[in-house]
Amino acid sequence: MKRGLSLVIVALVVVFLLPVSVLFAVTPAPKEHPAYLHALTDLRHARAHLQRPDGGELREEEKKAIHELDKAIDEIKKAAIDDGKDLNDHPAVDAGMDWRGRLHRALELINKAHNDVAQEEDNQFAQGLQQRALEHIDKAHHHVEEAIHLVE
Repeated sequence: MKRGLSLVIVALVVVFLLPVSVLFAVTPAPKEHPAYLHALTDLRHARAHLQRPDGGELREEEKKAIHELDKAIDEIKKAAIDDGKDLNDHPAVDAGMDWRGRLHRALELINKAHNDVAQEEDNQFAQGLQQRALEHIDKAHHHVEEAIHLVE
């Protein structure tokens, strides 16, 4: 009876630990992709700049840019390069910056994120994610430029 119970316990331990060990074996450590981690920070920060400080209604271009930034962030996280931070975890936005300045700062951050994600990638899986993330970043860039033209 004790032997049977011991075998059941060992089997349960193996069943529960095997998936965890596979997860750690497949998931690249964040230190392997510091550029992607920098891009995540920049994308969240750019997104924050696109939020109206007074809670006002966003224009269509701003909504589209935020949507594309969210998709780019999701693509990077799909590659298991997740820093565990949510969208609201970003450097502070200068409260004294006017809307035009916020749009320009968002564009700068989007450009930085693009440069980080565009670095050479030798991992085949990551190359696909890289391409999709860059497409979303480029679309966000375009929408922010449209928003800038509306306020200038």
